[in-house]
Amino acid sequence: MKLMSNLRNRLRKSLINNKKGQGTTEYIMLVVVVIGLIVLIGPKIKTKIQELMGKAEAGMDEVRDSN
Repeated sequence: MKLMSNLRNRLRKSLINNKKGQGTTEYIMLVVVVIGLIVLIGPKIKTKIQELMGKAEAGMDEVRDSN
């Protein structure tokens, strides 16, 4: 019984101290958050950019027509 307890404690300490996959996990979480933000905010940004481009085109047409 003591052997199992000892093995369990060593395994627990090994898992707690093992940080090999930590960097990869953090990068994956960051990518998931960025993709989520793009999905949520992307359409709003797209419409805003289209609006600004429309204003810029209208301004260029005014300049072209006034010459």
